Amino acid sequence: MEKAHHLGVDIGGTKVAFRVEAGAECVDESAFRWDPRHSAARDLAQLARHVGELRTRIAAPLRAVGVAMPGTVDPAGRITAWPSRPEWNGLALDESLRALFPEAAVAWADDGDLGALAEARASGCDDLLYLGVGTGIGGGLVLRGALCPGLGRGSFEIGHVIVDMGGAPCVCGRRGCLQAIASGPATLRRAAHLRGAPATFEELRRALHEGQPWAVTAVEETCRALATAVSGVQELVHPQRVLIGGGFAAGIPGLVGLVSDHLAGLARPGQPPLPVEPAALGGLSSLRGALALARQIAP
Repeated sequence: MEKAHHLGVDIGGTKVAFRVEAGAECVDESAFRWDPRHSAARDLAQLARHVGELRTRIAAPLRAVGVAMPGTVDPAGRITAWPSRPEWNGLALDESLRALFPEAAVAWADDGDLGALAEARASGCDDLLYLGVGTGIGGGLVLRGALCPGLGRGSFEIGHVIVDMGGAPCVCGRRGCLQAIASGPATLRRAAHLRGAPATFEELRRALHEGQPWAVTAVEETCRALATAVSGVQELVHPQRVLIGGGFAAGIPGLVGLVSDHLAGLARPGQPPLPVEPAALGGLSSLRGALALARQIAP
C-alpha cells in the first residue's frame, strides 16, 4: 500500500521552500526565490508553477498540505498585513491555498509558531522559546508541549516586541521593534552605516571573522536586542531554554553565544539566565513545522 504524501510549504519574504514526505521518508525537497515584487497574482502564478513541477516530480497525490505563513491573517483567512510583501494584503489566503491544492486537506499557521513546535519536538523540550532570525524575525513559544497562545488564537509576534523606544522605524509602522533592529536586513543596514559603504552578508561574515569594528558593533547590537526581548519573555512565562534559528542567525558564527552573553548581563539577582542554544533544525524549523501541521490535520 502506497504511503500517504504530506507536503510542508514555508512561504517567506524572499523565498519559498517545499518538503514532501511519505511516511518518514523525504521524497522531494526544493525551494525557489520570489521574482521581483509586482503583485500577489503574479506571486501566486509563480507559486503555482513550482507546485506543478513538484507534482510532476513526485507523481503521487498529496493527502495534506501544511503552510508556514509570516503574514498576519484575520479569522476569515484574509491577509491583513505582510510588510515584506504588502501586495498580498487583502488576499484571501485560505481560498488561494485551496485552489492550489484542491485534492488535499490544507491548513496554515504562523511560521514562527510552527518553527517553535518543530524545534520543541526535535529537542525534546516541552517549554521553550524559539527565535527565527532571517528576513524578518519570527518566533514561537511552547509551554507544556503546546503552542502559546495556540493555533487559531493569534500568533506569538516577538518580532514586534518593542526593545528600543527611540529605535529604527519598523515596517509595521512603529519604532524600535525587535525586527527593525535585529533582523538580517536591519543588521546589514546598520553595518553599512557604520562602515560608510554598502555591506553584503558575505562581507559582514568576513569582516566579523577579521574583527573589523563596524561588523562587530553591528552584530553586537543585534544580539543585545535579541537578548532584551528574550529577557522580557523570561520574566513573564519562564521557559526552560531559548533556541535561535533562521537563515541569517545560522550564517553568523558566534551569534548564539553573543546573545547568551548579553542575556546573562540582563539577569536579575536570583534569576539564572536562560540557556541559549542553536536551533536543532537550523533554517528549516518553519518548514518542518509546516509538515507537522500537515500530518496533524490528516495523518
